[in-house]
Amino acid sequence: EKQAEDDNSAECSEPGAMDLKFTSSRKYISISVPSKSQAMSPHIKSVDDVVVLGMNLSKFSKPTQFFICVSGVFMFYLIYGYLQELIFSVEGFKPFGWYLTLVQFGFYSIFGLIELQLIQDKRRRIPGKTYMIIAFLTVGTMGLSNTSLGYLNYPTQVIFKCCKLIPVMIGGVFIQGKRYNIVDVSAALCMSLGLIWFTLADSTVAPNFNLTGVILISLALCADAVIGNVQEKAMKLHNGSNSEMVLYSYSIGFVYILFGLTCTSGLSPAVTFCSKHPVQTYGYAFLFSLTGYFGISFVLALIKIFGALLAVTVTTGRKAMTIVLSFLFFAKPFTLQYVWSGLLVVLGIFLNVYSKNMDKIKLPSLLGPWKKSVEERKSRTLSQTV
Repeated sequence: EKQAEDDNSAECSEPGAMDLKFTSSRKYISISVPSKSQAMSPHIKSVDDVVVLGMNLSKFSKPTQFFICVSGVFMFYLIYGYLQELIFSVEGFKPFGWYLTLVQFGFYSIFGLIELQLIQDKRRRIPGKTYMIIAFLTVGTMGLSNTSLGYLNYPTQVIFKCCKLIPVMIGGVFIQGKRYNIVDVSAALCMSLGLIWFTLADSTVAPNFNLTGVILISLALCADAVIGNVQEKAMKLHNGSNSEMVLYSYSIGFVYILFGLTCTSGLSPAVTFCSKHPVQTYGYAFLFSLTGYFGISFVLALIKIFGALLAVTVTTGRKAMTIVLSFLFFAKPFTLQYVWSGLLVVLGIFLNVYSKNMDKIKLPSLLGPWKKSVEERKSRTLSQTV
């Protein structure tokens, strides 16, 4: 054995014999993967993290994440809608919808900057060109929506905003190449038709239709249908955080609106009016912006975790809750139309949830007994033939 080892070592010592084998075998690169206990970079560590208002939702299960996001959307946006209508109830404020949007964007930028300083990874991941497009769509959505309240009453505005489920699905097909099944389409149709039918009865109490307001809210609806899909695509592609999205999109939008108001000479009259009513304007605007910022943070979390369609479905259901609460706090005539339309909205919500969990939820088929009877008849006919 010792002689064999010496012979092998002699062969290896021959020039060129082992060197060729050695060089030919080193064609692969060894990569060491750090263990879980080792520290990783903040960028890699935050790939699956979804942080909302300093709370990491990634630590919870999917149902818990959904419950937290939906609760935040409903709570903050119900207050948001009340304050929005309260601000426009101030006499003489209706022509200054764009200035309210400017103040709102300013507060959002400050809130986003504060939240961004509280997280570890402060780098901007989404390109600036993408933020310029998102900021333009955000200005169109919120600015036109706020301005339309100067021409339309609140229920009429809700009628148009409830129709954005279908444009979001169309935008998802053209922007992200998505494909929706028949259940998703049925859910969108049920919720849109149910909410329109529900709010039509409320709008007949104090109808205040105006062609200018209809055009404004229609343009806001188109921008709102596109922005959810653009945000979802950008956040998933570049793994951007919610605070980053809010900070850059609203700060760029603030510059857009400021430039527009300066060019149209609409800034000075608005500042003069609000300086005479600081509490009813700036005070309400601060609370309005604060609740809106908290609400948009949960909406962005919904978009990042569950997609734009489910996020819009939740916000549309929130509008239905707003109308229900209006019947509880304010005396209004009641008809059975509210019941049937409300049941149609509930059906739309159920269909949307069912489409996301079709593998877990098994509905009894109405065609099951009929198919069973047909198979029994075929077996009987076959046995008689045999």
